[in-house]
Amino acid sequence: MKLAPWYPMNEQEIINAENQLMANVFGKRQIVITKGKAATLWDINGKEYVDCMGSFGVALLGHCHPKVVAAIHEQAEQLISCHGSLYNDKRSEFLQKLVAFTPEGLDKAFLSNSGAEAVECAIKLARKYTGKPEIIAVMGGYHGKTMGALSATWDKKYREPFQPLVPEFKHVPPDNLEKIKAAISEKTAAVLVEPIRGEGGIRVAPDGYLQGLRELCNEKNVLLIFDEVQTSFGRTGKLFGCQNWGITPDIMTLAKPFAGGLPIGITVAKAEIMSAFKVGEHSTTFSGGPLVCAAGCAAIDALVEENLAEKAASTGKYFKARLEELADKYKIVKEVRGLGLMLGMELRFDVYRILLKCAERGVLVLDAGRNVLRFLPPIVITKEQVDKAITVLDAVLEEEENARTNPSNTTAN
Repeated sequence: MKLAPWYPMNEQEIINAENQLMANVFGKRQIVITKGKAATLWDINGKEYVDCMGSFGVALLGHCHPKVVAAIHEQAEQLISCHGSLYNDKRSEFLQKLVAFTPEGLDKAFLSNSGAEAVECAIKLARKYTGKPEIIAVMGGYHGKTMGALSATWDKKYREPFQPLVPEFKHVPPDNLEKIKAAISEKTAAVLVEPIRGEGGIRVAPDGYLQGLRELCNEKNVLLIFDEVQTSFGRTGKLFGCQNWGITPDIMTLAKPFAGGLPIGITVAKAEIMSAFKVGEHSTTFSGGPLVCAAGCAAIDALVEENLAEKAASTGKYFKARLEELADKYKIVKEVRGLGLMLGMELRFDVYRILLKCAERGVLVLDAGRNVLRFLPPIVITKEQVDKAITVLDAVLEEEENARTNPSNTTAN
């Protein structure tokens, strides 16, 4: 068998190769990214973009943070893989750094490879510790696409093709303590929620809701699980999203930025709860690999030493204020919401055209549902880059509003 030849390809050849050879499961934009630094990306043609996608929240430190790059380079020359059946210095260092800054009491962890895996672990752990099967999740919540995580995820477009899913999941309306209280039964192991629903439209938990949920779970002897895959690591202006409300869950799921861009998933819990797992009951081959742990150590050091959570709070406040200026200016904007650098702008129509037009002008933005623009830039984004993003968005919104108020214009959706 001969290896397939590889040769330098142009933009269209790269796109064609991915379309032909890769599972068609991503909604792709016709952009080939080849380089990144801080909050800037460049495509194969050298075009520069302000990155407000952050690789769906992964590039929170910025692309190719120098501390992470150096740590990966150094570790790659020492040891790349080491199964969890053997001890490893970098794994030990990472775990110590991790539990040193997680909320008090969450001091035992399982390491995996993605947010969905972190949620799978949390579900199994809750069932094992309590001896009960039922998980209550929230309508509009998103927890991943593996079978257990998908069972907790609400959106029908993700769920329906793969039914029957894992049994004993209930979904209740969001931000409604009475509905959760009514749903809790003698079979309930845990309640699983996001402090801010990300894909659900950047919906921030209302005042008193999470505090009330903590009290309710205590009262009913039910575990509280926070999915902080997107809200942790300084994103909201606090190290962890739950700290905005001064409460701590029993189990918390983490992922995305914790290894500076390399794949990681983390489930942290109270030691008593995590100790419910016995040898062999939950594992993964790549758990706590040295290369990922070295990157994670560098990422945590950068987050803390560079005061990046505080920067997310200040830059996020500025970014949100600029978005609110646009909301006041254009009738097609319904609302701006979010915390820190996890921001959303809800429009009165499908945002797909907005995403494409912004990209054409050098700003990459996400969606969160059909009608919400989602901004997840690296914490290191500068105010000048925020201003550029606002300038581009301002022009695009003006075009869209003019098109929609002019009946003779047929280009609007």
